Amino acid sequence: MRNSIFILILTTFISCGESQMSPAETAQTVVESFYQKQNSDLKKYTTSESYESFLNVQELFTQENTVKKSNFNLIRDSINGNNAWVKFTTAYEEKPEIFKLIKDEGMWKVTESGVREKMF
Repeated sequence: MRNSIFILILTTFISCGESQMSPAETAQTVVESFYQKQNSDLKKYTTSESYESFLNVQELFTQENTVKKSNFNLIRDSINGNNAWVKFTTAYEEKPEIFKLIKDEGMWKVTESGVREKMF
């Protein structure tokens, strides 16, 4: 009985000890996995709707973009409960981009934003 309780407590601490990525780290992972065509990571850190959208757009990009480093630079982020916004620049785009993220089963995932949805 004591061993079972000890194992349960140890398992809980180990699972809670896994570091969760911040919204900014998640956004960077999504950007880099998109351009490097690492679709397993892209799928892991996006909602199903966003993943499909990313795949459709990904086909338009040439191999040249996959070679560059992202030079991800966080401009601003905001977390409000289970929603977050991340504004950033990369070497791939001239203008800053903004991702909306939601917390899904304890993980931040990039999702679609509404047409008139307020950012930040």
